[in-house]
Amino acid sequence: MNTLVRMIIMFLFLILVTHVSEAYNTCPKCGSIDVPYPLSTDDNCGDPRYKVYCNNGILEFLSARGFYYKILSINPSAYKFIISPPPIQKDTCYSSDLSSGGLKFDENLPFNISTHNTVMLFNCSEHIIRSPLNCSSISFCRQFENNVEEGLGCKNTLCCHYLKDSAMTSHMIRLRVGGCTAYTSMVDMKLGSSFDSWTYGIELQWVPPN
Repeated sequence: MNTLVRMIIMFLFLILVTHVSEAYNTCPKCGSIDVPYPLSTDDNCGDPRYKVYCNNGILEFLSARGFYYKILSINPSAYKFIISPPPIQKDTCYSSDLSSGGLKFDENLPFNISTHNTVMLFNCSEHIIRSPLNCSSISFCRQFENNVEEGLGCKNTLCCHYLKDSAMTSHMIRLRVGGCTAYTSMVDMKLGSSFDSWTYGIELQWVPPN
């Protein structure tokens, strides 16, 4: 192999390495949380299709209706991260994202709600009883409203819980006046576990880039 061929091969190799490096350019840490590829906080890092936001050192996910949810943790090897459920406003039974219809994101984005979430709905209208949810006196939501300060405003309302499964829409937890006005969620809820051991959050997962 002559010198010219070697130089051409080396030049092409350097171009390839540079492109791969740029493609996998991870974003800087946001507060205490590492931002793994492909998540992107800036046009110059990550993959712009996987947009998240670093606001004053707090990493957040933005819904399709303009509501920010704090990102609590990220598991890059499982392509998942957990966001904080919106708080239920004090002395009410209204989640803070009620005005935006609850959690909803663009179905064209590479994110969806995982099947590891147990969702509790509060202050629901009677028609929800016809749905395949657990609205009984032993529903998890009763433990929440009786034992957790945030749920006190929801006592004596109709509440239910359900496991978010693959048969449901994976891009929405819906709220509305005339339906249910508040919710919270736990990740990897264990049957029979006590309310003081619950891990609050909404687990989202992303489809890895090609």
